[in-house]
Amino acid sequence: MASFDFDQAEGLRRMLAGSRPRIVTFLSATPSDDKGAMLVNLGASLVQGGNEVLIVDACQRDYGVARRLELERHVSLLQVARQECALNQVVQTAPQGFNVALLARDGQAPAGSDEARRLAKAFDVLVKKQSGIVIVDGELKREGGFTVPLLADSEIVIQVSTSATSITNAYGLIKRLAQEFGRRPFGILVTGASEAEAKVVYDNMSAAASRYLAVTLSSMGSVPADEYLHRAARLGRSVVDAFPLAGASVAFRQLAGRFALPGLARSVGQSSAHFGS
Repeated sequence: MASFDFDQAEGLRRMLAGSRPRIVTFLSATPSDDKGAMLVNLGASLVQGGNEVLIVDACQRDYGVARRLELERHVSLLQVARQECALNQVVQTAPQGFNVALLARDGQAPAGSDEARRLAKAFDVLVKKQSGIVIVDGELKREGGFTVPLLADSEIVIQVSTSATSITNAYGLIKRLAQEFGRRPFGILVTGASEAEAKVVYDNMSAAASRYLAVTLSSMGSVPADEYLHRAARLGRSVVDAFPLAGASVAFRQLAGRFALPGLARSVGQSSAHFGS
């Protein structure tokens, strides 16, 4: 499978830029609750590895990370754009150790272009204050694009399962992304699958995307189906904290290693794909 690592030139640019965080937007072709659960565990795994993590819930519907963590009633960036609260009131710390910010509450959307620009500015200022990785629990608007235009320039990862419906939805999402944002690499994360199953899904999707869309995909790996994920969720904890030896915990630690900053070095001759370039 293709590597998700940065190339050395991009790494140098990031080190010189200094303050620019890594922004990764996750979209899903799986049932809505799967992405929230996955991001909670990924965030916890990154924190355990010593990374500073901010997860921004940018879902317009009510199944994002903030709702999963029962933080959906907190103040939002849209309220900052409306001058109803200050930016420093938006960020909360989840029990798992990462920070959470809500783009908008209760499915609200910017009222007009001026408010949309103020929301984009608030998001930009918040992101620039981060020194680690920013993960966005995202979705595309029905009319196209992201609520915050900056997300179009972020790395984009699509979560998919082994079901035919999910694979079909993921391919349609890739096609739509390529039409809206141009041909560029997209990451693929297969959940609820063994490594062998994930490889089959990824290889088939990669071949189809390359042949019919002229789009390059890059594998993020996989997270297996694991009863310990559900046990940890019932305990209100991440699987890496509650059951560190579980198969899902091992997979999340490996996944976190792909994202961990600086995450820039790689061996000469190894293939790479940089999302958002």
